[in-house]
Amino acid sequence: MTTTATTATATTTATATATAQAAALLVEAVRAGRTAEVVSLLDGMTDAERRTCFPRLKAVRQELRAERWSAESRRAQPALHAAGAACQTGAAAVANWLAAVDMRWSQASPAVLLHVLGDRDPAWLADVVHRLAQRPSGSNVSYELMAGLVRLAGCPVPTTEAYLRGWLDHVSGGWQRGGTVCDRLRRDPHLAELVAALFRTEGIGAQLGWLSADGPDGWTGALARLTAEGALDRRAMVDACVARLLRGGASAELRVFLRLLHDLALTPEEERLRTADWTALASDGVPTVASHAQSVLGTLALAGELAPRRLAEATDAVLFRTEKKLVRAQLVLLGKVLARDPAAAGDLLPAAAGAFGHEDSDVQERALKLVERHVGKVTDPQVREELAGAAEQLIPALRSRAVRTLGATPPEARPVVHEEVLPPPPLPVRLTPAPATTVEVAEDISALLASGSDVAAFERTLDRLVRQAHRDREALLEALAPVVARRWWADPELRRGHPSDGFFARRHELFDSTRAFDLLLATLYGEVRTDTLHRVVREGVPNSGCAHNSLARPFEARMWEAAHRLRTDPQPFLLATPTWGTGLLEADELVDRLDACRRAGSRVAPVDFGQALLRVRRDDRTAAVAAAERAAALGTEEGKRLARLLRAERTAPSVTRRAADTRILVELGEVPDLQGEEFPAALRLLGRPASPYSDRWYCAHWSDEIRRHWFAVLPERPELVAARLLRDVSGVAVDDQRGAAAAVLPRLAEADGEAGEAAHLCLAYGLGARHAEDRLAAVDALLVLAARGRLDADRLGADLGQLVRRGAVKAARLADAVRTAAATGANATVWAVLRQVLPVLLADLATGARTASARGLGELLAVAAECAERTGARGGLPHLSSVADRRGASRLVTQARRLRAALAADSAAA
Repeated sequence: MTTTATTATATTTATATATAQAAALLVEAVRAGRTAEVVSLLDGMTDAERRTCFPRLKAVRQELRAERWSAESRRAQPALHAAGAACQTGAAAVANWLAAVDMRWSQASPAVLLHVLGDRDPAWLADVVHRLAQRPSGSNVSYELMAGLVRLAGCPVPTTEAYLRGWLDHVSGGWQRGGTVCDRLRRDPHLAELVAALFRTEGIGAQLGWLSADGPDGWTGALARLTAEGALDRRAMVDACVARLLRGGASAELRVFLRLLHDLALTPEEERLRTADWTALASDGVPTVASHAQSVLGTLALAGELAPRRLAEATDAVLFRTEKKLVRAQLVLLGKVLARDPAAAGDLLPAAAGAFGHEDSDVQERALKLVERHVGKVTDPQVREELAGAAEQLIPALRSRAVRTLGATPPEARPVVHEEVLPPPPLPVRLTPAPATTVEVAEDISALLASGSDVAAFERTLDRLVRQAHRDREALLEALAPVVARRWWADPELRRGHPSDGFFARRHELFDSTRAFDLLLATLYGEVRTDTLHRVVREGVPNSGCAHNSLARPFEARMWEAAHRLRTDPQPFLLATPTWGTGLLEADELVDRLDACRRAGSRVAPVDFGQALLRVRRDDRTAAVAAAERAAALGTEEGKRLARLLRAERTAPSVTRRAADTRILVELGEVPDLQGEEFPAALRLLGRPASPYSDRWYCAHWSDEIRRHWFAVLPERPELVAARLLRDVSGVAVDDQRGAAAAVLPRLAEADGEAGEAAHLCLAYGLGARHAEDRLAAVDALLVLAARGRLDADRLGADLGQLVRRGAVKAARLADAVRTAAATGANATVWAVLRQVLPVLLADLATGARTASARGLGELLAVAAECAERTGARGGLPHLSSVADRRGASRLVTQARRLRAALAADSAAA
């Protein structure tokens, strides 16, 4: 008995020792990256022995993860990848290991993995492969591995996005194995299931289209050939293709399915059975798909396979589309059908009359010509009456013609009464008072750091921080602790040995409000040295060397001064906190704050007070003079300076227009009232001459968020800001850049001061911007300025004329913008602008000059003609007749004739 127990113990010990030795050998081979040796060791182990090795492999992985990109890690990762998968028994655990992020770029080969996993139960393998296939397509799971597991398990093929994308790449990249795409697909045992999944999976079409070359070796050609051979069911393929197009999506996604539909070459019977589908696609499909559906319906109609009533239904849908090409093609189709089948006039002409209300007058004229040509074939009086009623939607010139040809009712003789529709001017937003608790301050700062802020939120939060730091610094630090813990400068790893200074000692620029608050918070928590704060306040923020320097430095100087005072002499409040969201500060409120400082014995911060002087309201002269008396009565130096400022008149800088390449920009002269000694050096930059040309065109002030704060520096003088931002805004039209107009123009339109030459040039460039969001921002600014009575339409029109003529603004883009503005009801405003634009452009045509402005001029004339018709504008337009008298029926000529007719109409007629 004792001998048996001793023998068993010895055996167990020997087994454990052997297992430990095998595990040590496995780990050694893994570290050395000897994958073949790893596979050999694993083949000699039982499942139990493999499981005992896994904890050591897990430790190796944790060790290598710390230096993921080291040579040792890259060498060991493939062997570790294979060994870790083989030493686990749970399907979920193995799938997680195989798709781990830290081993994504250094995996074992699919052949090795299939070898070490191939002896498992088929059901287990099926579980693993379906778990892998459910991973996101970016997980870099090998398709060869998944396909091999499917083959070993004999399970249904997964049809997830990751598996499909891998299959597409595998088949398309199989040129090394010889044969065409069609040959490789023909050999695939899961062809039908995977092809069916292509139509169900969103986003797969773009990849399929990118991989699908033109010709018989492309994917669509191969699928069409396999369908013809019977390897794929034809009806299922056609139905799936049409259903995918009906589901819609991006053009890039649908283009490949449309190409496949072409390659399938539907028979007339197959097309006839899907008439409802073609109607739906013509109505709601993307333009390329709708065009195909329209051509199929046209073929059926001309072959007599489509009833006139069904064609009329499709026409009603197509005429609602915005694509003029589709609308015109539909009218051409109706003309062909009516020429072949006159009896269809009763159904088709009312449908064609739906184009009488189209926004494009050329479409209206085409529709009217079609109806006029075939109205004699209509025998039903009700249809004729319907056509005459529809003619009321036509533009005046065409409506007058319809009176003669369709028997439409003449309009009543009365003057045109136009009511201009402009948005209500934006109401100023008053800043709310500071909160009473530190918790509220911490919440406000957290929100600002997370998502940025507008001027009102930033100034309110800044003032609250300063007040609470003066009132109860310790409570504020405690409330801010959770907020600060998430900031980059509070992380020892990121500070890299600079615990008390970090980033702020090396870089003084504050490119947005978030970085400004990082400076203030880091100062509160002692992460910025006092000598750094002293140096920046004494020497100033370095010159950035760019055109934005004079705008950025006042903002930055004020933030550094606030940080310095937080450390050395906390202020009870800030003087420059505005009264209104635009940055404007009421004079009486500033006097009250100066009085409170006097009574508290608080030292006034120079930059903060200088900023307050720039923000104080001066346009209300009565209130300004009264506030000046109160300020002078304070008896302080700051009170006297404020009184002098409120009594003084503003001086306007000289403005010089400069043209370079295609741009027109402005330069400002000196502004004497901003050069006084009462302003610190950083603020006096605003009064120096300004030019959009600088040695550095590219700078770090790329954030759109910071630009709104620059308008708040000079809330009553937006022209000084606009001149410095003019080159940025011009880039949206000249260089096809994005975002500058959307960031600048709304603030420019809402500013409290008058809009001058630079502001109108900014607006002109915005109306010609390349991107729609910038043009929409410009349209909004145009309407807001008009509603506030601050738009100089003549100046804007003259600027636009010159910019279009020089090629800085494209006429087609401008036409899109002013059409949008007119659609809101601002027809008189748009006409007042175009009345100045058009003569400049028409003069070039009249003299035979070949300019870029001719392209798109027809669209501008169309918008002008519509505005003239709606407002009842009358009178001549220079050079218009020379274009209208040209021969031909181009859009330029027809719209010139339309505008001339509108301007020459009898003022007593409608």
